[in-house]
Amino acid sequence: MKFYEYQHVVTFEETNVVGNVYYVNYLRWQGKCREMFLRDHAASVLGDLQNGLALVTTHCACRFLAELEAFDELNIRMSLGQMRQNRFTFYFEYRRLDGHGETVVARGEQEVAVMRRKANGLQPAPVPTALREALLPFLETGRAARQQPPSRVSVAAL
Repeated sequence: MKFYEYQHVVTFEETNVVGNVYYVNYLRWQGKCREMFLRDHAASVLGDLQNGLALVTTHCACRFLAELEAFDELNIRMSLGQMRQNRFTFYFEYRRLDGHGETVVARGEQEVAVMRRKANGLQPAPVPTALREALLPFLETGRAARQQPPSRVSVAAL
């Protein structure tokens, strides 16, 4: 299966008083991974975003499996779970890199709705062709539904 990969090094700013990563940062990293994917694979969509297109996060979640600390190195993998009408779902896998390989420390998901800004508010819009073509190679195929879906934490219109 093909993943989009984003590399990240945890900083002190992302930790709490106890010294582990504050949970909200995992969701920030999902957004950053998604944005870097757009830059790397669908740059033409960036212009559409300046002209009324909106990628609205309708749901995001994360399941934590192990703690992270400052200076841990991460490989965040993103794949496309499904695409239907004007929505698509990303799956994320957070892997800590160390001298012995990689350890999965969290799994997440994010649902995104494609919308267009109109005078009377946001309206559903089709997934732009360039974005659809960029996403399809990352589609999870031949795989059963995720074994343990993340706990649900809804965040509207991030």
